[in-house]
Amino acid sequence: MTFDNRIVWITGASSGIGAALARAWAEQGAHLVLSARRHEALHAVRDACAHPERHLVLPLDLTAPETFQDAARQVLGRYGQIDVLVHNGGISQRSPAAETAIEVDRRIMEVNFFGAVALTKAVLPSMLERGRGHLVVISSLVGKFGTPMRSAYAASKHALHGFFGSLRAEVHDAGLRVTIVCPGYVRTDVSRNALRGDGTRHGRMDANQEHGLNPDRCAHRILRAVAKERAEVVIAGTEGLAVYLNRFFPGLFRRVVRRVRPS
Repeated sequence: MTFDNRIVWITGASSGIGAALARAWAEQGAHLVLSARRHEALHAVRDACAHPERHLVLPLDLTAPETFQDAARQVLGRYGQIDVLVHNGGISQRSPAAETAIEVDRRIMEVNFFGAVALTKAVLPSMLERGRGHLVVISSLVGKFGTPMRSAYAASKHALHGFFGSLRAEVHDAGLRVTIVCPGYVRTDVSRNALRGDGTRHGRMDANQEHGLNPDRCAHRILRAVAKERAEVVIAGTEGLAVYLNRFFPGLFRRVVRRVRPS
């Protein structure tokens, strides 16, 4: 798979991994649809990409699924097709379950899970009609296991694996592909924007995030996985070993994760 002249729609494109993906795909000759809530930030990302005139800024609120059909029509009206839909928009958490309001749990699920599902359902008919398309889901290592202070966030990522794993089996013979990406620590503002138990912003950079993988390196690894049509890929430093520890030594993993420092 090459990306020259492909139409790639990225949610959460205003910063972090989403902005890095935009730059990487633009370098590969793709036409981009950049979505997030922050209009000015999206325009800045577009201007930083190769061939900015090719790319569409399309503000989108993942908690407003009633707008998704119209958004999909706008994209299809301009480009005629959607080759790759990247579900990158999301919000994290920094609070113990016992101190997290149920409204915060619901908000995290609404953004991270239901937003991705609803946008997929708005785009899926056009992909099925063409007999091609690629859904890229940015999950997390905590989509594979739970860690302290991330209960709702981990739940939302686990839910993505369940939904898109089922969808992958349903649409494979129709020519569509699904890639689930599980990043570890990436140097973005995800911890600053994370929610506390009362719904306020965490507001600071966690040490693990600060020393995480460069987002541009992460983006290029994601593109390689998509090009190879990988079903799932883990992109992480040494923290990625936890996936294998959990798989092969679950009892030891449970003892280790109890001692994980949340930042």
